[in-house]
Amino acid sequence: MTLLEGLLWLTMNVYHEARSEPRIGQLAVAHVTLNRATKKQISIKDVVQEPYQFSWTGKKSFIPSNIPVFFKCMESAYIALSTNDFTAGATHFHLKNVAPKWSSSLTYVNQYGSHKFYK
Repeated sequence: MTLLEGLLWLTMNVYHEARSEPRIGQLAVAHVTLNRATKKQISIKDVVQEPYQFSWTGKKSFIPSNIPVFFKCMESAYIALSTNDFTAGATHFHLKNVAPKWSSSLTYVNQYGSHKFYK
């Protein structure tokens, strides 16, 4: 996988999971994606495409409709690729107003924007 392909998949994940979040929330989602890739020793593309991991990948169309926001997400993805992880190794997240079953089996790290993060 090339750097550009990794950046594109990371950007797509940030766009679909956190496009309405402040920069810190977008960076946290990007770091979760990167942490999973590192932990599993697989590409960013493979992490994003894993079944049942990110809700947007199961949809028919995921072409970004808001180009300025897409480029903001790309900037967040690029920053995440070039900075240290501040999420303490988080590998999972969910919206703060839901309580998925898996969250009780992980260690809560922090909340960034409207998402809670776990490792």
